[in-house]
Amino acid sequence: MPVIKILFYYTTLYFLLFKYIQMKKNIVCLFIAFTFLCNIAKAQNNIQLAENMAATIMQTYPDSMVVMKYLNHLMQDNLPGSGEKDMITANKNRPANWNYEIGVVLMGFERLWQVTGNEKYYQYLKHIIDHFIAGDGTIKTYSQEEYNSDNIPPGRQLLTLFKKEQSKKYETAITTLRNQISLQPRNKAGGFWHKLKYPSQMWLDGLYMIEPFYAGYAKTFNSAADFDDIINQFVWMEKYSIDKKTGLLYHGWDESKLQQWANKKTGTSPEFWSRSMGWYIMALVDVLDDVPKNHPRKKELISILNRLSTAIIKTQDKKSGVWWQITNKPGKEGNYLESSASAMFVYGMAKGISMKYLPVSFLSNVKKAYDGLLKQFVTTDSAGVVHYTKAVSGAGLGGNPYRDGSYGYYVNEPKRDDDLKAIGPFIQACIEVDLINKKAFGK
Repeated sequence: MPVIKILFYYTTLYFLLFKYIQMKKNIVCLFIAFTFLCNIAKAQNNIQLAENMAATIMQTYPDSMVVMKYLNHLMQDNLPGSGEKDMITANKNRPANWNYEIGVVLMGFERLWQVTGNEKYYQYLKHIIDHFIAGDGTIKTYSQEEYNSDNIPPGRQLLTLFKKEQSKKYETAITTLRNQISLQPRNKAGGFWHKLKYPSQMWLDGLYMIEPFYAGYAKTFNSAADFDDIINQFVWMEKYSIDKKTGLLYHGWDESKLQQWANKKTGTSPEFWSRSMGWYIMALVDVLDDVPKNHPRKKELISILNRLSTAIIKTQDKKSGVWWQITNKPGKEGNYLESSASAMFVYGMAKGISMKYLPVSFLSNVKKAYDGLLKQFVTTDSAGVVHYTKAVSGAGLGGNPYRDGSYGYYVNEPKRDDDLKAIGPFIQACIEVDLINKKAFGK
């Protein structure tokens, strides 16, 4: 919000307050007005922080986003050099590629554009996406034959661009991604495989990768029949990955139970990875935006959101307010407070409260968690640039080198600062907490 507007609000409120007290001598009014002013100030800080984080991204990636691969993926690609430093250098020199990390961080920019009205955030979003979209709508570096759900998320920006620009090239690119969903391999239950190279496997990550775009497409192009399929994906994922004792969800489920990481009775992976549940909870609240209000099964998604949020709150670190890399093992050697999952949980639950999907009783936990994000993970360097730190670079299951889903595997994956998968959710967390303050929930 421009400074002039802020000054106008403050001046007006002070004037009205003064006049009211003169007339009524009402001390209660003074308290209410003071609280309201504090909420305005706090809200401005939240949005300003989100804008500062967006500025960090625009400064780092002025022309296109080079998404850094994880070290084990670099080894798979046989990049030149044998040492870790050689691989990191090669990573930085990689060309930009169409990738889910672009989609998640640009959702932060899209929301900033919507709440501030500042066109620069839309123009940045358009600039980054246009790097990949040819004049005929072809998506550069994209390959449908991989049937990789990670290639779907930037489709949400394509939907936004198409609605605003009405350009055929965006519609063509959207159709390409929707065609992938039509042909995406499924397990016997009906759930999407995470990737072609991961047969029979559903991962929590995959719900964020596919469903929000799928739902956005269904709403934009009036394909109402798709919503049952979308809701089913969430229902099946919860059904087959839930731990009935804690209510937490395991990272992955192998229907075939053939994977080395899969429990031979249940098919689930062995640990609770916080960010995987973060992907799932973000997918829930985003899809709920597009499911029609009168859809008979919308309440199923709301119920899942309530169950998962209840389980997540129970694992919140009491001291810091944020969450651990391995969700249910606080303080265990090697475990650490992790920033991306913590931002995802704050975003998902704050939005759930704001949209009245979650009860207001969650509010104190959400606010404590948000304060924890600021204290634990936000830093400012000597040049005044804001950074968001301590995000795990990535984690998966299977592949080569093989990722066994063990405790040791998750806690030893490297961490990054200013990771796109963390900053996108953090920007959105700032915005949702801002909206909660403006709506004065709990007061």
